[in-house]
Amino acid sequence: MLLRTLNTFLSKTIPIRVKRFASKQPVKKSTVNPEKEKKVAKLKKFKIYRYNSEFSQVTKKPYMQEYIIDTNECGPMVLDALEKIKTDQDGTLTYRKSCREGICGSCGMNIDGVNGLACLTRISSSSKCIIYPLPHMYVIKDLIVDFKRFLEQHKKIRPYLIRGEEKTNEGEDYFLQSIKDRDRLDGYIECILCACCSTSCPEYWWHGHGNEPNDFIGPAALLNAYRWILDSRDEALKSRLDQLRNYYSVYRCHQINNCTSCCPKKLKPGLAIAKLRLLLAGWNKKNKAEMSGIIKADPVKGATNPC
Repeated sequence: MLLRTLNTFLSKTIPIRVKRFASKQPVKKSTVNPEKEKKVAKLKKFKIYRYNSEFSQVTKKPYMQEYIIDTNECGPMVLDALEKIKTDQDGTLTYRKSCREGICGSCGMNIDGVNGLACLTRISSSSKCIIYPLPHMYVIKDLIVDFKRFLEQHKKIRPYLIRGEEKTNEGEDYFLQSIKDRDRLDGYIECILCACCSTSCPEYWWHGHGNEPNDFIGPAALLNAYRWILDSRDEALKSRLDQLRNYYSVYRCHQINNCTSCCPKKLKPGLAIAKLRLLLAGWNKKNKAEMSGIIKADPVKGATNPC
C-alpha cells in the first residue's frame, strides 16, 4: 500500500518539474562566424641599428630605424619579426640566419640590451624592442658583424685532438673513450661559436682586439680550450696549459659572468675559466683516461648500422 502511494506521488510530480525546467528559454547560439572574427592588432615598434660600411663615406653614419608591425601576423620569436619586416617593409635590412633552431649561432645580436640568438629570443610584451649588432665588433652591414678576429682567436687554442708520436691514419682510426670520460665533456662541447658570450664581456671589449701578447682571447675560446684539455683522448696537456700561462689569456677574466648569463646554450664559460686557473696553479689534475688505444674504423659497418 505504501509503495503504491509513493509511485502515484512520483508519477504526478516529476513530469511537472521536468516541464518547468524545460520551459526556460534555450541558450542562443552565436551567429558570428569565428573565421571572420578579426584579432585585435598587436602593434609593436622595433628600433633597429642600420649601417653599411661599404658606403659609410658617402651616406649616413649609423642610425636607428623604426618599424611597426602587427605581431599577430608573425611567429613568436624576434627572428620572425625581422623576417616580416624584411619581407613586408624593407628588403634592405640585413642580418644573418640559417637553422632557426639555435644550432648554427648565425643570428646573434643584442636584443633589448642582452646578447642572444634572435631565433631563440621571444618577442617581449613591451611596446618597443631595440636591436643592435653584437657589441664591440666591427659592423659590416646593419646587424652583421665581422667574425674574422673572433675565429682567429678560436684557432689559437688548437680546437682539435693532439696526439703523441703515435702514427694514425686520419679517417680510418677510432680513438677509444669510455662513457664516463665522454660524459665529462657535457656542458663544454655544445658551444656553437655565436660570440654572444665574448661580446658581452667587458674585458673582451677592452683587450679582445689587442696585439700579441696583450690579446684576451675571450670566454668562448677559453671554454673550448678547457674542452680539449678535458678530453681523455688528447695528449697535449702540458703544451696547452703553457699556451695559457700568458697573463692576458686567462687571468684577465674578472669573473663578472656576463658570458654565463647570456649564453643561449646555457653553458658556463666562467666556470671553465675558473677550472683552467686551478689546472694552471696545479691545484687540480686532469683525470686519468679510463680507456685508451686505437681501433680500425669499419666503414661498411658504419653504413649499415647508422647511429
